[in-house]
Amino acid sequence: MRRTAAGDRRAFDELYRRTSPWLLARLRRRCADDDVVADVMQETYLAVWRAAGSFAGAGADGSAVGWLWTIAAHRLVDAFRRRARVNNVPAVPFADTVAPAAEDEVMAGRVGQELEQALTELPPEARDVLRAMVLDGFSVRETSLLLGVPESTVKSRARRARIFLREALS
Repeated sequence: MRRTAAGDRRAFDELYRRTSPWLLARLRRRCADDDVVADVMQETYLAVWRAAGSFAGAGADGSAVGWLWTIAAHRLVDAFRRRARVNNVPAVPFADTVAPAAEDEVMAGRVGQELEQALTELPPEARDVLRAMVLDGFSVRETSLLLGVPESTVKSRARRARIFLREALS
C-alpha cells in the first residue's frame, strides 16, 4: 500500500491482482447486476489509487483489505441510491434465488424515516459499529481492528445500538 501511495504502478497492479477476485466475489453476493458491480470495482480501485496515501499514513493497525472493502461498500451503496433516484423506485438487483437480508434492505435505501431518525440519535461510536458490521459486513474482529477498540467493546456497542433501535422503533 505504501508503494502504491508513492505512485508505484506495479505495486498497484499487484494489489489489484491479489484483491480483485475476492472483492468481485463479495460484491456479487450483494448485487446481481454485473454492470453495477463492474462500475463499483472501477470506482473502488480508482479511489484506492487516489487515496492510497491516506491509508499508508494510518499505520499498520488497519487492514488494507478492510479498507478496500469499506471503499467498495460505500461505492455500492452510492450505486444503489443513484439507481433508485433514476428509476424513482428503491430497486436493488439482488440475485433471484436469494431473498435480500436486512442489511441489504438498508443498503438499498428502503429505510423508513423512523429508522433514519433513530440512527441519527445513536452516539457516533455506536453508528460506526453498526456501519461496519451491517453495511460493510465486517465481523466483530474486523470491526475491532477497523475502529481500534477491543472486540468486547464492539460487541457491547452493537448490543446497545440494537436495543436503542428496537426501543425507538417500537
